Amino acid sequence: MSDEQALIQQILQGNVRAYQTLVERYQRLVLHMIRRIVQQPADVEDVCQDVFMKVYQHLPDYQFESKLSTWIATIAYRTGINYLKKHQKFRHQQPIDPSSDLDIDSGLPDPEELAVYNDWRTFLHAQIDKLPVHYRTILTLYHLDELSYEEIGQVTALPAGTVKNYLFRARKLLKEALETYQTREHKL
Repeated sequence: MSDEQALIQQILQGNVRAYQTLVERYQRLVLHMIRRIVQQPADVEDVCQDVFMKVYQHLPDYQFESKLSTWIATIAYRTGINYLKKHQKFRHQQPIDPSSDLDIDSGLPDPEELAVYNDWRTFLHAQIDKLPVHYRTILTLYHLDELSYEEIGQVTALPAGTVKNYLFRARKLLKEALETYQTREHKL
């Protein structure tokens, strides 16, 4: 029996400490997911708690067909998307149009505002937050949570090829934004 199986078995038997261990082990993953989907900081904690409630409720249904982290990330992703749908800030039915002109750096600050950005990381995070939800979610899952294309595909219900494509486009958009930022910064 694996460590994850033993942990789940203990939780199902009512061991509160085991559930606390599960939350501690996966809270970073859930927080990364939810922060990239739900952009209202006041709601992030509530949605994360909702994710862990759903994990607990559905734990008896978990069949070990995928890694526990992938299963939890899937619940987090769906909970975040459902939150957005409920608050009508995201239309899942509207796919990202690859030919659309996504200009994430259109809101570049003027020279006075550039002083507020004390380093490029702050700017980078601001640009990531401007990406479409699928792009920023995939970027986070791949680079921060180190999931494979296939695992990200399981979480988002997208084919691995689409995951690769979205990741490529997200990186390209960020690169362009950073180049524009550096150019403007050097002119100051």
